[in-house]
This record gives sequence, structure tokens and C-alpha cells, in this order.
Amino acid sequence: MLKKIIILLLSHGVVGALGFALGIYLLPIITAPAGPAAAELTALSTQAQFRGEFRRNLAGSDALHWGEGTVTVSPTAIALQGKLAPGPDYKLYLSPEFVETEAQFEAIKPRMRRVGDVKTFDNFAVTVPKDVDLAAYNTVVVWCETFGQFISAAKYR
Repeated sequence: MLKKIIILLLSHGVVGALGFALGIYLLPIITAPAGPAAAELTALSTQAQFRGEFRRNLAGSDALHWGEGTVTVSPTAIALQGKLAPGPDYKLYLSPEFVETEAQFEAIKPRMRRVGDVKTFDNFAVTVPKDVDLAAYNTVVVWCETFGQFISAAKYR
């Protein structure tokens, strides 16, 4: 009888933990707003001063933390035509040097500029604050603030 109780507790505990982990992964996908329309991304692309590429094969990216697509940078917006792995609390940063791992990000985070939140995973457009000097930076970085996880980066100049 005791063995049966222990097996039931363990099996229910494992299922509960898996359900919790799955919920953390799926909640951002379920609650994410629609990404910007193709026409909006095209308009932003024509205004872009710089372009870069998010690639899945960066040293700090993995099967659950990645980005791919073209990033355009203009004085008014930073936009992605592509995809990001879904996750919570993504922030967009400008970096004065290219980074591709969590350690590199953490080492120069004080010199970076946080631009805003990334709330969509299929394309995004983030407004650039008026006081940001794009020439002071050369890389766009997506970072998960909650878990301290590197997602992707694109060098744009």
C-alpha cells in the first residue's frame, strides 16, 4: 500500500511539473498579440538606415532560444521580418559591440541601451526613443529579462 502511494505521488508530481513547464512555454504564445502587418514592415524597411540578420546558429542560441530573419533599424523603429522562439519578457537592446552569449551580454549590459519590449514572435516592430543615437551602437539584441537568457543578436553596422 505504501509503495502504491509513493508511486502515485511521484507520478502526479512529475505530471504536475511537466504541466507547469509546458504552461510557462505556451502562455506567451497564447497571449501574444498579432505581429505587425506586412505593409507596416515594408514601410519600416524602406525607412531603414541599417540592416542585420538574426541567425539560429549563434553560440548562445539553442533549440528553445533563437531568432531568425532580417532586422531593420531606423531612427524611429527597429523591426524584424522573421521569427523568434516564444518566451516571456523579451527586451530589445542596442549594444556597442556584437554579443552572442549570455556571458558577453552580461559583461557589457551597463553600456547597452534598452529600447523596449518585444511582445510578438512572428515579426516585431519596436519604437526607438527619440534620444537614442543609433551610431553609438552596432548590434540589436533580444534578451529574456525574466530568465536572463540570450535569444538572438544581429550586427547592423
